[in-house]
Amino acid sequence: MSGTIVLLSGSGLTTAINLAYNMAVARFLGPTGFGHATVVYTLLTLISAITLSFQIVTAKVVAQQETQKGKSAAYRDLHRAAWGCGIVVALLLFVFQKGIAGYLHLPGSDLVALLAIGAAFYVPLGSRRGYIQGAYGFRRLATNLVLEGVVRFGGSLTLILLGFGVRGVIAANAAAVAVAYFAAASKLAAPAPNPVHFMRAVREVLQGIVFFAGQVLINNCDIVLVKHFFESREAGLYAAIAMVGRVIFAFSSAVVNTMFPIVAGTSDEERKNTKVISTSLLLVLGIGSVLALALRVTPAVVWTVFFGSGFELDGKFGFPYLLALYAITTVIYSLSVVIITYEMSYKIANTSWVQLAFSGVLILGLCRYHSSLQQVILVQLILMSVLFVLVAIPFLIDLIVRSKNNLPRENYQSVRVMRHVSEDEVISEFLRTDFHSPVFADYRETLREIVINPNLDDARENAKRRALFFLRHRSLWNEIPQETEWYEVEVRKSCLHQIKVFPRAQWRKIARGNFSILEVAERLQTMQKESQGPFLDKIASISKSLTQRSNDMGAVILIGLNENEPLTILDGNHRFVSAVLATPDQMESLRFLCGMSPRMTECCWYKTNPATLFRYGKNLLRHIVRNPGKELARVLQSFG
Repeated sequence: MSGTIVLLSGSGLTTAINLAYNMAVARFLGPTGFGHATVVYTLLTLISAITLSFQIVTAKVVAQQETQKGKSAAYRDLHRAAWGCGIVVALLLFVFQKGIAGYLHLPGSDLVALLAIGAAFYVPLGSRRGYIQGAYGFRRLATNLVLEGVVRFGGSLTLILLGFGVRGVIAANAAAVAVAYFAAASKLAAPAPNPVHFMRAVREVLQGIVFFAGQVLINNCDIVLVKHFFESREAGLYAAIAMVGRVIFAFSSAVVNTMFPIVAGTSDEERKNTKVISTSLLLVLGIGSVLALALRVTPAVVWTVFFGSGFELDGKFGFPYLLALYAITTVIYSLSVVIITYEMSYKIANTSWVQLAFSGVLILGLCRYHSSLQQVILVQLILMSVLFVLVAIPFLIDLIVRSKNNLPRENYQSVRVMRHVSEDEVISEFLRTDFHSPVFADYRETLREIVINPNLDDARENAKRRALFFLRHRSLWNEIPQETEWYEVEVRKSCLHQIKVFPRAQWRKIARGNFSILEVAERLQTMQKESQGPFLDKIASISKSLTQRSNDMGAVILIGLNENEPLTILDGNHRFVSAVLATPDQMESLRFLCGMSPRMTECCWYKTNPATLFRYGKNLLRHIVRNPGKELARVLQSFG
């Protein structure tokens, strides 16, 4: 979810920039010029079948490598191949520039020549972004997308004002791709043998090309065909309508780009849990539905204000109707893409061929039925609905079969309950191990004694510690069910396989979808042999302290349904993993406090799904007006 939010934020900003770009180009160039610029840019989008193939394949093979050397070696060969393909595409555009310009009724073939320069960089840009994506660098990937949009917008506006018109827009698009390519360079490990077999890489790339060829044709063939069959003004109007599809698909791509490397790095057993695919589908459906509804109720005059007076559409089916209809079509198709991509992340998916076949059917359908812009969109809506049914039914059947074949639930060894503890004691232990945080800097001198040497029988101290704790952890603690009972427990070595780390910060990258404490410890052990860094040094330092038993490391706090079910670490990931790495047979080095409740599945820290995340968001809104700092000051003033 956090990776998705990062990419959604980046995609949202990129989409806003692209909207501004489209509106500026439309206002300055008018419908005819806008139609020329859009269809040439659409040719670059068609080339993205190859670009995105290299991106998704690079992301997949990089995510599947355990070591930095393996990731770098797999990327290098794919990047070289991407450059070869980019050069071939650019040469083909140069050779056939006059024929392409004639078919699309362009004012000059030099527009296609300018596009060829951008295409040469566009294909290898896909492999560079794939490396970032496969390494879970979602923030950097989002930044690169934004950078491309900024250069495209700023460059187009500048060149238009300088009098270069459509040619300036296309030149700015080519420059944006080149700038994004150089900005996406990554620091790689020393050269090493490629761990990915050549034939496997070829099959993966071919699968990617099949998938994205179908995708880009479905998303863009309508713009090209409308430019061919309709007058230039109508083609420009349709380009503005089709822009909404690109907006929705950009948001959907952010969801897919996060889901893909996560699923690629998981095992078959882990994929039996469907929360990743269900969350992705719900996000795409929710975002698309909200946008479609907003477009339907937006008055037509708004679009005239944005795009200019030349973008008026007469008749019963005006801009709001066609925009909403196009949005619904894109949402339905995006749901199909989520399912196809999910399957591609761990196997060679035959559904890619189904999508490619439908792109051909769509082209034939639009060539046959194009009497109006409404009919063009309706043809797409019908065919995309059929595609979704054909893709979803086999996936659901496979899901049902896999669920029936699931192994019986593992018999966990119960953690031993030693004694009942109060919530005040749990908060005290949590606060003591977290008191080094900068959030508490202003209170270390005045409240240090009650944190380090707590008197749990003193109600005033307990109230102060709770208010202090809520400075940083109110939103976390609000998700714990109110009737949770707390215990001190003993965690033996035989119980370790039922413990999961808390999925936050760097732990998500290490876990790669499997948060079992044993799996995470094994990955860390491998990483310690091959690399260094502050995080690994911290783990090693804690492991050494535990071995020497040089100090009290504080209690590890767990949550779960009961002592027989899986448990999640609420606080103490570093200490627990360090203990497993240092002395897995002597878990008595640590104390364990565990909160148990039959309603713990409602807590997003224990079970993350759309329902628990919605509950978390609702609680955040409910307490948004509360000020923990003022509440702490009030408590301190009351008790002295």
